[in-house]
Amino acid sequence: MRLGGPNCLGLANTDPAVGLDATFAAAPARPGTAGVAVQSGGVGIALLGALSRLGIGVSSFVSLGDKYDVSGNDMLQWWESDGRTDLALLHLESFGNPRGFSRTARRVARTMPVLTVDAGRSEAGRRAAASHTAAIATPTMTRRALFHQAGVIATDSVGDLVATAALLRSQPLPTGARVAVVSNAGGAAVLAADACAEAGLTIPELPGPLIADLLGALPSGARAVNPVDTTAAVSGKQLASCLDLLARHGAVDAVLVALVPTALSAATGDDPARALVPPSGTRDRPVAAVLLDQAVPVRLLPGSTTHVPAYAEPASAARALAHAVSYARWRAEPLGTVPVLAGIDSATAAAFVADFLTRNPEGGWADPQLCGALLDAYGISQSPWEWAADADAAVTAAERLGGGPMALKAYWPGLLHKTEVGALRLDLAGPRSVHAAYTELAGRFSGVMTGAVVQPMAARGIELVAGVAQDQVFGPLVLFGLGGTATEVLADHAARLAPLTDRDAHALITTPRCAPLLFGHRTGRAVDLEGLEELLLRLSRMACDLPQLAEADLNPVLARPDAVLPLDVRIRLMPRTVQDPYLRRLRAR
Repeated sequence: MRLGGPNCLGLANTDPAVGLDATFAAAPARPGTAGVAVQSGGVGIALLGALSRLGIGVSSFVSLGDKYDVSGNDMLQWWESDGRTDLALLHLESFGNPRGFSRTARRVARTMPVLTVDAGRSEAGRRAAASHTAAIATPTMTRRALFHQAGVIATDSVGDLVATAALLRSQPLPTGARVAVVSNAGGAAVLAADACAEAGLTIPELPGPLIADLLGALPSGARAVNPVDTTAAVSGKQLASCLDLLARHGAVDAVLVALVPTALSAATGDDPARALVPPSGTRDRPVAAVLLDQAVPVRLLPGSTTHVPAYAEPASAARALAHAVSYARWRAEPLGTVPVLAGIDSATAAAFVADFLTRNPEGGWADPQLCGALLDAYGISQSPWEWAADADAAVTAAERLGGGPMALKAYWPGLLHKTEVGALRLDLAGPRSVHAAYTELAGRFSGVMTGAVVQPMAARGIELVAGVAQDQVFGPLVLFGLGGTATEVLADHAARLAPLTDRDAHALITTPRCAPLLFGHRTGRAVDLEGLEELLLRLSRMACDLPQLAEADLNPVLARPDAVLPLDVRIRLMPRTVQDPYLRRLRAR
């Protein structure tokens, strides 16, 4: 026997052979094909009501409550095999086994949409965060990484979830992000186009032959650019022809129709909204409607064989389409694999970590020599550097490193952000400059400074950040994005949970807004993209091998066409017991 809850609303199974309604909801669940599992009883009641109003209904409903036994993972496996469910809706406030959830959801999402409300986004960040990487790694970023990798559609609210479910339940998946906006009023078209752009969709210009066909189908005075202005005089038959032309043409991937009631349609009784649902079959591409006079947020316009979702607000329709586009892209991607990496000495790295924690039982920040040794053990190349314990040693190190312009980085245990405290000297030309800089830093930080890193000034490149933050529940999170001293201010980052597949590594470098720079925007020369992906894969492997790696911060990582080199590295180690990442962790009572 399995236990649901405790602290839950109950459960329901609408299968006629079972007919179980053991919930505290005011009305019984309407039979249908959506599986629903929630931790919040209030959210469950709202979803049951919304799905009933839409006519989607539920196959089974479980209020998980405190999840002492039955979890979201269990429900996904049930819906996968029950033969009735084709849409999975989740509201999860906690994860007992994130990797197990990811593995199950990734498999289920290949056959049916899995949607969730990303609850708890306002949770306070990591109080112990000190490095750039840990400061960036918020709980929201971690959850979003889990959902993205598993193909779960993460919405921001119950309303957003219901709006997206209505589209996915009634329309085919879009094959891209190009949307044709059609409207019988210019103002409504502008609102719809703006909503699409803000949701990350594109409104492309239509090709000439398609424009000609549209103008032939629409009333005089219509404009067939994108947005398409049908004018208020459009009839239902004319609008239907317009939608059919757009849905059949390869110039767009979806159609968004924004309609307002007009005196002309009221006088003639020819309501264009009737043309939204085809008389038979389905259109080749998804169609969503925005009816600005509609009282409810979303409803399904019924047809003989299909339905069309109608929204009261353009933003709701655009977000639903954007979620569908992201999900379709995820399903179209090939399954990634975790590559086998050469040149890794995990046993030596583990010995280094054990030795450090023996000397520092409470954990702490590794010194530059240990950071360098750990990167070497995982085949991660660094910009050349040497350690200097005094000014003369700094001069000697500079000479061994080539004698050109040098950087001098003061170090003492606990120092994290050198620029903020003035512990960095750049462009030191010649032995005298190096000697003087070391002497000045040693005097300024007397009593704490234990030495300095001497490093040649690097050639120009794009400054990036790459790192790992260890989450006690989710495991290691690999982060990547625009680096340098302003990395937290610019907040241009992406994250994925380790272990990374080759697809995950590629997504990490293509997701941030700075990605065009990496591919040669304006310069015509891309950085070493393969080197970037390999750096992230090796960081992922290090984080998975070493659970004591609380955080690693490589900032900046200098990316050029000929090399990818970390210039500065910080690693924090903490005592931690190795746990099976797929074993569910139950709370103690």
